[in-house]
Amino acid sequence: MTPPLIKICGVTRPEDAALAVRLGADLLGLNFHPPSPRYLDPSRDLARLREIAAAASGATLVGVFVNRSPAEVEETAAAVGLDLVQLHGDEGPDVAARFGARAVKAFRQAKPPDRGELARYPQAWGFLFDAPPRPRPAGGGPALPDPYGGTGQSWDHGVLRALTSDGGAALGRPVLVAGGIRPGTARAALAASGAAGIDVCSGVESAPGVKDAELMTRLFEEVRHGRAAP
Repeated sequence: MTPPLIKICGVTRPEDAALAVRLGADLLGLNFHPPSPRYLDPSRDLARLREIAAAASGATLVGVFVNRSPAEVEETAAAVGLDLVQLHGDEGPDVAARFGARAVKAFRQAKPPDRGELARYPQAWGFLFDAPPRPRPAGGGPALPDPYGGTGQSWDHGVLRALTSDGGAALGRPVLVAGGIRPGTARAALAASGAAGIDVCSGVESAPGVKDAELMTRLFEEVRHGRAAP
């Protein structure tokens, strides 16, 4: 049986990338969405990004973008050495097609798309399903801050079962699930969703962008070895 894929996202430090790779991470995510507390500026932080990329050797390096122009995404991918580009905003099939098999299309909907909609991304490497946007507070107050993931917000992973009961094999691409996943919930998220893997960000952090070695170790023990996290 193929072990679940593990993506550690929101990496900001080379030492965290190196630890994730030692523990067995399949994918590492770098955040290029400016409002995020884990944002890395491709111009200002290029030296650090390249250090992270070097430390991530052996894992697939993924850049997370939200509604950026294809030209900007391509420029960043070339400068940093990204393997995949995760389109985490409102990008449609036309944008994803620009990146072919390097594209990971993310969806943040209470009701996930059906297989027909996913078929509009025939070349994409795979799909990621994250927590849906938080609703505007009752009474007409301002919308809650929503930095496109990394909030630790949980949701009903089981709604993905119709798509991912086979881990995405029928789609021909991997399916990853994110949102509220941490030590103690990782195996449950995989079982409920039927996804091929998990994407974890704040669930293994001591502060935004700072990965916690103990939490990461517990996560990998739980997912890869079936050892429940205390």
